[in-house]
Amino acid sequence: MHTLVFLSTRQVLQRQPAACQALPLLPRELFPLLFKVAFMDKKTVVLQELVHTWPFPLLSFQQLLQECAHCSRTLLQECAHCSRTLLQERLSTESMHAVILGLTARLHTPGKETGTQPLCRKHALRVLDMTGLLDDSVEQDPGTMSMWDCTAAVARTCIAQQQGGTAEPGLSPVPVEVRVDLRVNRASYTFLREALQSSVDSPLRLCCRDLRAEDLPMRNTVALLQLLDAGCLRRIDLRFNNLGLRGLSVIIPHVARFQHLASLRLHYVHGDSRQPSVDGEDNFRYFLAQMGRFICLRELSMGSSLLSGRLDQLLSTLQSPLESLELAFCALLPEDLRFLSQSPHAAHLKKLDLSGNDLSGNQLIPFQGLLQAAAATLLHLELTECQLADAQLLATLPTLTRCASLRYLGLYGNPLSMAGLKELLRDSVVQAELRTVVHPFPVDCYEGLPWPPPVSVLLEASINEEKFARVEAELHQLLLASGRAHVLWTTDIYGRLAADYFRL
Repeated sequence: MHTLVFLSTRQVLQRQPAACQALPLLPRELFPLLFKVAFMDKKTVVLQELVHTWPFPLLSFQQLLQECAHCSRTLLQECAHCSRTLLQERLSTESMHAVILGLTARLHTPGKETGTQPLCRKHALRVLDMTGLLDDSVEQDPGTMSMWDCTAAVARTCIAQQQGGTAEPGLSPVPVEVRVDLRVNRASYTFLREALQSSVDSPLRLCCRDLRAEDLPMRNTVALLQLLDAGCLRRIDLRFNNLGLRGLSVIIPHVARFQHLASLRLHYVHGDSRQPSVDGEDNFRYFLAQMGRFICLRELSMGSSLLSGRLDQLLSTLQSPLESLELAFCALLPEDLRFLSQSPHAAHLKKLDLSGNDLSGNQLIPFQGLLQAAAATLLHLELTECQLADAQLLATLPTLTRCASLRYLGLYGNPLSMAGLKELLRDSVVQAELRTVVHPFPVDCYEGLPWPPPVSVLLEASINEEKFARVEAELHQLLLASGRAHVLWTTDIYGRLAADYFRL
């Protein structure tokens, strides 16, 4: 149910030409709501004019599109009427292009009269913040815009502005900083590099907040990092680069110059701890020394990196406690888990990902100690493919349920039975904040499984669809009976995005 103001605004925007003519007569306090409604309803003519005449120094997608339609609450708060926000939906390509066209028009005509009011330089738009757009790398429909689409559209605008954009004689456009999250791969590297170079001396200045670079050669990664504003970058995510310790030692000093970096995601950093070489040890020590330069780091991801027995060396170099730590498929040993549980990081963790580490044997008790240490703060726990069977899960439940603030629990790929899942569902009733549980297909739903079943079998074997339908129905009934119909129990590991833990 929408407010009267929202419905009235929607009605006003039905006739776009008339709405554009009326903009100069409307109080500037209405512009944020007008923007939101125009964006939602794809009123692209009005949307373009709103950006063209925006009366505030900041136009932020995060602020304007996260507020729910019913109240002033944001994504950080619950609303009884809303379960999703616009930034959790894929954004319309039409609306995004209208924003960019409005920005271009503004730069080309900085002194243009609009109705009875000129664009006021005192209150001119200085920052367009387009960060925070959904991108889950899942195939989308052609009418929506992904992170890469947004990157490309803004980059083309920067290049066009530098090559052919001119303002009216005697007037210089007010520079606008465009904050974006950039995604780059081998195919798009040259294009994006040109855009970043063009924006240096352009009135449209590209400022990258989050950088995701996928499968880039080392020299290209370094060249890209050298073009980015050190004061703006918040997150670096280097994916599928298979750097190794030697490659990482080349890149890490260029990363370390970003003193405000809050999140660093590296993958496939291999150094054989069983047969270390002199060069490998030197590279690892150099990497550790560079990691010690970060003063704002709050998230670290080292997925698929061999860290057996070396987690203490890595985490001891950091200057402040982490809030998010991802150590998926890192071959962790019991001493690694014990060190983490006793470190300053444990009591600050909001997100912990231990996927792909065997927690079923000697690691189980150290893992339970880690859960106990993180119980007060933990919001997101990912334990995919950790070889946890019913016995290990039941032994861990008393500690797990002490994580009172937990919102997400991932258990996909573990050999759990229906009985184990039902016990988890019953015990988790005390976790009032829990919203999502990603569980495996119960072993009861397979035919002729070897025991204990290897992860590869669980991920590849066919399940009995009829049995699983009965399991889903029973779980749903148990949730209803306990008054938790709002909690999602699912086997879809790609269906939910993790929250941004720097905003929680």
